[in-house]
Amino acid sequence: MATLDEAPSSKRWLPLEANPDVMNQFLWGLGLPETEAECCDVYGLGEELLEMVPKPVLAVLFLYPLTQQSEEERIQQANEVKEPHGRVYYMRQTVGNACGTVGLLHAVGNITSEIKLVEGSFLDKFFKSTANMDALERARFLENDTEMEVAHAVAATAGDTEASDDVNTHFICFTCVDGTLYELDGRKTGPISHGSSSPEALLKDAAQVIQGMIEKNPDSLNFNVIAISKKSG
Repeated sequence: MATLDEAPSSKRWLPLEANPDVMNQFLWGLGLPETEAECCDVYGLGEELLEMVPKPVLAVLFLYPLTQQSEEERIQQANEVKEPHGRVYYMRQTVGNACGTVGLLHAVGNITSEIKLVEGSFLDKFFKSTANMDALERARFLENDTEMEVAHAVAATAGDTEASDDVNTHFICFTCVDGTLYELDGRKTGPISHGSSSPEALLKDAAQVIQGMIEKNPDSLNFNVIAISKKSG
C-alpha cells in the first residue's frame, strides 16, 4: 500500500483489513445507507462461486501483493494511460496505506447514479466537493480531511488482525462506466481500461482480469476479492 511516486504525502494511515463487515460499517457510517448496498466476500473466481455473490454487483475490490513485477508493470502503464473519457471518478493516492479507503471512494464515486447517499453525509459532501477537481486535487482534499482520517483509523482498528502500517499489499477497484471496465488504482497515473463490459457482466469481467493478475504471482496466497452489491427491495 505504498504511496505514489509523484508528490507523495508524509502522512501514513493504518491499512484497512480486507473484511466486508469492517468495510460495511465504515461505509454505512459515512453515509452509504445500509439499505442501498453492502460489501460481500467473493470466495472464488470460478463460475459457480461467482454465482453465489449477491447481484447486481456495483463494483469489485481486489487486494493483491506488491511485487517487483507489479511495480514494473505500474511504471510501464504510466506511459500508456490517457485522460479518461466520460464520467469516470478517479483520484490519486498520496497518503500511505490509504488504498483501502481510496478503493472504496472509487467504488462509491462511480455508482452515485445507482445508489442514494444520505444527504449531507460525509460521502455526499465529499463527492459534491470534489466533483470538478482533477485526480491530484481530490487526493490532496482527502489528505487534509480530518473527518475521513478519523473514520479510517476507527475502521482500520476494527478488524480481526492487529493493525500495522508495515504491509506490502494493495487495494484496487474495478467498475463499469459507460460500457467500459475500468481498473482504478490511486498509485497509477489514471484509470486503466480493460475493454467493453456492462453492469451485468462487471463481476465476471473483473474476475477474468483478476485471474490474470493472480496467475502472474503463483507463489503468493495474499489475494482477496470483495464485491459491493446493491441491495434489493
